[in-house]
Amino acid sequence: MTPPLDRRPPLDPTRLPASVEVVEEADSTNALMGNRAREGAPAGLVIVAENQTAGRGRLDRTWEVPPRAALTFSMLVRPKVPPEVWPWLPLLTGYAVHAALVDRVPGLGLKWPNDVLVDDRKLAGILVERVETSTGPAAVLGVGINISQEQAELPVPEATSLSLEVEGNPDRTEVLDTVIGSIDALLPLLSDPASLRRAYSGECVTLGKAVRVDLPGGETVEGTAIDIDENGRLVVQTPAGAVPVGAGDVIHVRTPNL
Repeated sequence: MTPPLDRRPPLDPTRLPASVEVVEEADSTNALMGNRAREGAPAGLVIVAENQTAGRGRLDRTWEVPPRAALTFSMLVRPKVPPEVWPWLPLLTGYAVHAALVDRVPGLGLKWPNDVLVDDRKLAGILVERVETSTGPAAVLGVGINISQEQAELPVPEATSLSLEVEGNPDRTEVLDTVIGSIDALLPLLSDPASLRRAYSGECVTLGKAVRVDLPGGETVEGTAIDIDENGRLVVQTPAGAVPVGAGDVIHVRTPNL
């Protein structure tokens, strides 16, 4: 049973930057932000939904959580970087969310490209979408962080929430403010992909693991994740050689105890 809403207080807009808009309900904050971007909304705008009814993830997955149980928001950025740097945006967003939470959540890790995990249980997911506008391309950074779900409310057993991992009741407004600040502070790393690559690789728990990558076309790559290349791709060492992967669903393969 979903806990009553009074156990999950609403966000407090007075404690958030003026660029943050809070809506009670939205199908998808990414879709809503995409429309705003095409209308000319400025970089830095954030839209957060207390209840997102048709959230979208990678590979067009949909998901839904109880109202006020998660942070679901989108941030608009308009990067002035070369096209070859754009693939780093999803990784940078994941890195920024990880940086915002790492001091408060034991066992936090970053799974390529941008899932935030606690000991291999998913705490946060990210979907970055490019939007063409009359003033040039924009990027919508969609972030979903599980905050107060109980185990039975999570979509899969391999997920977790902040309240399941730390003591006390997490303050959603404070978490949102911290994450937005982290993204804003780390966005300049896009102008220095080499430094971003080093920083990201240092936190990526996928590296060194046996993985299976399900590619969008239905093929599968299996091997050991050995590197993040200069384009942000995961490099998997397979029996046939090193294979760079630019998109796909990564599964950390557990090696059986011998």
